[in-house]
Amino acid sequence: MDEKELLARLAGLEEPAVLATIVSAKGSTPRKTGARMLVGTGGVIAGTVGGGCGEGEVIEAAHELFRGGGPRTVRVDLTDELTSWSPAVCGGIMDVFIERANPDLFTRS
Repeated sequence: MDEKELLARLAGLEEPAVLATIVSAKGSTPRKTGARMLVGTGGVIAGTVGGGCGEGEVIEAAHELFRGGGPRTVRVDLTDELTSWSPAVCGGIMDVFIERANPDLFTRS
């Protein structure tokens, strides 16, 4: 999602949302630094930080902000463990910063 589209979606939000941004990516990752995703109280609104279990971790962390948690960086480790049976792991690590996209709506909730 480009900056213009992101700003348009943010401007139209009428409920609290969390913005997740990949701030670093090392190795093979599904998305690179700068990729963004908006998460609403009911789920993903727009964008992606890569899908699958890693994105699920970010969405769960976003829901912590809805419950009063603070902004933080989520480390998504996509490296394969030696004991893993899953060959579908990308092999990289991403750090994803999550923050309130529209803090004024959080205070009114």
